[in-house]
Amino acid sequence: MKYDVVIIGAGLGGLECGYTLSKNGLSVCILEQSPLLGGCLQTFQRKGNTYDTGFHYIGGLADGQHLNRIFNYFRLMDLPWKRLDEECFDEVIFHGKSYAFANGYERFIETLSAKFPHQKENLKQYIATLSEIGRNIFKSFSPRSAEEFFQSKAFTQSAYDFLNETISDPMLRNVLAGTSLKMELHPQKLPLYIFAQINDSYIQSAWRIEGGGMQIAQQLAQHITSQGGIVRTKAAVTELIEENGIITKALLSNGEIVEGATFISNIHPVKTLDLVKESKVIRNIYKRRIGNIPNTYGMFTANLQLKPDTTPYLNRNLYIYETDNIWSYYEYKENQKKDCVLVSYQTPEKGEETTRNIDLLTPMTWKEVAQWEETSIMKRGADYEKMKEEKAAECIELASKRIPLLKENIERIYTSTPLTYRDYTGTYQGSAYGIQKDHAQLAYTMLTPKTPISNLLLTGQNLNLHGVLGVSMTSFFTCAEILGMDKIADELKINS
Repeated sequence: MKYDVVIIGAGLGGLECGYTLSKNGLSVCILEQSPLLGGCLQTFQRKGNTYDTGFHYIGGLADGQHLNRIFNYFRLMDLPWKRLDEECFDEVIFHGKSYAFANGYERFIETLSAKFPHQKENLKQYIATLSEIGRNIFKSFSPRSAEEFFQSKAFTQSAYDFLNETISDPMLRNVLAGTSLKMELHPQKLPLYIFAQINDSYIQSAWRIEGGGMQIAQQLAQHITSQGGIVRTKAAVTELIEENGIITKALLSNGEIVEGATFISNIHPVKTLDLVKESKVIRNIYKRRIGNIPNTYGMFTANLQLKPDTTPYLNRNLYIYETDNIWSYYEYKENQKKDCVLVSYQTPEKGEETTRNIDLLTPMTWKEVAQWEETSIMKRGADYEKMKEEKAAECIELASKRIPLLKENIERIYTSTPLTYRDYTGTYQGSAYGIQKDHAQLAYTMLTPKTPISNLLLTGQNLNLHGVLGVSMTSFFTCAEILGMDKIADELKINS
């Protein structure tokens, strides 16, 4: 059978493309090399407990907010979402001093200005910029509006410069950037657009999901199947075959051929181009250009299994720092101790007041694990295991400053590095946020869905904006190349 669309990779972007296209009557086949769907939405189980890999919380899911509109379209709002504490959904802690992030623009300003009264007007200006950029996210569906938007300071200015121009207090600048371990804080590169869109969505509302993020992938797959699409796991694509300047077939590792009219790749652009072994269309200069764009750092994670009934559930996230230079984590520093950690509590089931799982996350560059690059899972050696134990201990030490008796209440520790993410989810170099966007080289680092091969499209976090909101938006841009932007805008009721 020849499909209208063949999609490589069943991460969020690939599944969302599959949903939109199958909903519009196209025959869709999604090919995923892993036994599990979801990419960084995957969960894993140990000793009866469920742990998330890359998904921990999302923003903008309340009525009338952007992700609510998108998730209503994808029929995901009936999942067990749990709203975080509106008075303090994120708590930033610098050297023991605590700062609360509250939901709602006015409440956000009032809460932080209580600690920084001389910065209240600056906080109003900060929120005004974030909210304006956030409101305009759907402008990209209109060609005229999109052109103006992409030329605005949201894209041409760095987040670092924006903070320095807007906020005069150095500590408040640190605090406002302190919840941004969910992006790579690069002072010379990070566009204001990424910083503003992501932070704005969480300030609007913040949510966890009970039972793990893979429910998103599973529900999307069920919808795709009910719409006539096919979602396959353990179906690794080893080659995309080009004939007469277009891709006609995907070759699987078992020798099977899958034919399609259009192909969408949800894997990294470098890995996508590697699948096209022989091409008369893709030039080496294009391959070099894509291959030379740096990737963002990855994450080290310590998943803590806790003794039953010992650790009260906290309905917020903790960002703990023992440094003031939070804009330097993109740099590799040999033998540097971890001095920051994101603490994420697993939502307990059945209304219980304690949690069994806490995840600790901290940035980790590829260079920190590059010496084990050629190894495979469970075969990396004693030095690698020792390194993970040391990093876990550093993260636990930081978290213990805020969570009493944490060390005593730990039953087991499971650890992962960028190598783990690479091998389990297929993420290129274990990058947490995909290709590194640069406000000064936007056209070079912010990719479009199109490739030199007319029927080979891209989707996912490497193109536009990472995170659930960004990947969802990018999936619509990719589908618009097939269905047309007017059709996408109509389905999302952008102009209604």
